[in-house]
Amino acid sequence: MGGTEGARPRDRRRGQGELEAQVLSALGAAPGPVTAAWVQERLGAGLAYTTVITILTRLYDKGAVTRTRAGRSFEWTPVADGAGLVALRMRKLLDREADRDAVLSSFVSALSPDDERLLRTLLGDNGPEDGTGGGSADGTGSSTADGTGGSTAHAADGTAGGTEGPER
Repeated sequence: MGGTEGARPRDRRRGQGELEAQVLSALGAAPGPVTAAWVQERLGAGLAYTTVITILTRLYDKGAVTRTRAGRSFEWTPVADGAGLVALRMRKLLDREADRDAVLSSFVSALSPDDERLLRTLLGDNGPEDGTGGGSADGTGSSTADGTGGSTAHAADGTAGGTEGPER
């Protein structure tokens, strides 16, 4: 039986970043800078004060919250919401890589057509008007940050513009 008899069922584990997102949500709803005790009270569910402090400290280390001294404690303020926290993670991962062009090209080549359109819209680039593909936010037609182009640039028809990366 593998020694599982009599074992208590495990509580559902939170997904990665779920508690951070909940803390950020609580901070976002706060009337201003708040204490860890305020956050703990809002989250409820028997969450330990030390757990809240740990999450707030991790968020502080990631640059997602700020803190100011308030007596012997801190008051916390969000810098980023849940989406902002994911964006910070993505940026940190990108910053660790030596070949940023390859990472960004691979990322873009793996996007769904809808996500690619959204990204283009956010960058202020709806793709080249002649339909030949490979547009960029700076209007150079480059899919890479240094303007050299990339092997996984996308054509306006949604196909990969190079020989590497997944086909559409």
